[in-house]
Amino acid sequence: MESILAGISLALTWESITAVFIGLLAGQLLGAIPGLTATMTVALLIPYTYYLDPWVGIPMLIGMFKGSLFGSSVTAILVKTPGTPAAAATVLDGYPMAQQGKGEKACKMALYSSVFGDGFSDIVLIFGASFLAAIALNFGPAEYTLLVAFSLLTMGFVSGAKVWKGIVAMLLGMLIGIVGLDPVTATPRLTLGFLELEEGVGLIPMLIGFLAIAEVLRQMELPRKHLAMSTVSFSADPADRRVSWPEFRRCLPTLFKSSSMGTAVGALPGISATVAAFLAYNEARRASRNPEKFGKGTLEGVAAPESANNAVSGANLIPLMAFGIPGDIAAALILSALLIQGITPGPVVFRDNPEPIYAIFTALLLANLFNLLLGHGLIKVARRVVAVPKRVLFPAVLVIAAAGAFAMRGSVFDIQLVFLFGLLGWGLTKLAFPTVPLLIGFILMPILESNLRVSMLIASSVPDPLLYFFQRPAFVTLIIVMLLLLALILRRVLRDNSAARASRLKEG
Repeated sequence: MESILAGISLALTWESITAVFIGLLAGQLLGAIPGLTATMTVALLIPYTYYLDPWVGIPMLIGMFKGSLFGSSVTAILVKTPGTPAAAATVLDGYPMAQQGKGEKACKMALYSSVFGDGFSDIVLIFGASFLAAIALNFGPAEYTLLVAFSLLTMGFVSGAKVWKGIVAMLLGMLIGIVGLDPVTATPRLTLGFLELEEGVGLIPMLIGFLAIAEVLRQMELPRKHLAMSTVSFSADPADRRVSWPEFRRCLPTLFKSSSMGTAVGALPGISATVAAFLAYNEARRASRNPEKFGKGTLEGVAAPESANNAVSGANLIPLMAFGIPGDIAAALILSALLIQGITPGPVVFRDNPEPIYAIFTALLLANLFNLLLGHGLIKVARRVVAVPKRVLFPAVLVIAAAGAFAMRGSVFDIQLVFLFGLLGWGLTKLAFPTVPLLIGFILMPILESNLRVSMLIASSVPDPLLYFFQRPAFVTLIIVMLLLLALILRRVLRDNSAARASRLKEG
């Protein structure tokens, strides 16, 4: 208890509070600019944390990550341009709400969901790090393969379009996802002779092109007088500019479920916030009583991905603090900063360095409060920015999109990819193909392939490959759970189809 109180007192010093505030503010601003992610900034700032106390420098870095996730959702909602890949799923219902004049309501729902998911995962980190990390360590390549395959399998049922169109979109995304070097043999695949494609298709160019550029091209089809209007019009009705308590309460089950999913995903090393956001959106749509409203502007469609991707930011510290294993790039950067300070995360960190660790935990909770306060200011600023006419804002979007794609690898080829995917996204929209299956197929395909190949290599080295998989308790448990979920999904689809046929017969 003395160590906990000492850690809290360190986190409440003016130096630590100022560092959290600056980190959040920088994160929100950087997150709103496509391509300029907080990860890049943190990587540059890590050496300077050597000159700061750990309860000052580390919270500042964590604040940047937290702020960037919400900042990226503001541009995702208002101009259909996600600042970071994790906000791509927020576009699906956030932007339709903005088109209906409810952009401010959508941004506030994203803010509340972000803070909720952050706080949920932080509490789980503080009280359950060791337990969840022990579960995460039981997951190997075979379990990851099963999880990803199940997500892709259920994608066609929740695409909101014809099943065959959802499957085609998903397969197209998976095809784009395998471009690059083979993960085992390192032979080029589908690179068409371009050296830049050997590293694979960049996630930022693909998302910016598919979402932002495709929307600009769609808007260019409209009459010229339409371009003189504001990009987003805000309703004068106060109910469309705030999230009421009944609306927030209606989203609470989605928030709890999505935050739990984000926490679970964050505790598994190697799976990003982008994957958590799409998985949570997929599940929210599947479990909804009105799945047809998803993609047309519903608060649950904003709450699910935002709470999930923010829950990852705290949960990816779970395996780091408990076992010294970073869950993703963000956690790896935090690990390097801790090592610079002479703190080695792992089972004995709470014995050897209790006060700095509890100070960092307290700063995590403070960051959520500051994120809520600063977020309202960012929404007001963003509202003024998008009030300019479309003919002014759209060229700026094209420039920002090109700059964001170039900033990732310093490659002009990525700028060309942005506009190529913009044309592809525009064409698929004209043909009424769903967006979600393609994006998830692209994001999950590299994870599926690498884990599947590793699993097969391991299994081939034992006398009975099939027995290798079924000797793993985690693998067998996952199979049982997923078979039950699949049965529930099929039951719901058959029930909906029967209801639709009965309705058509009644009308006939």
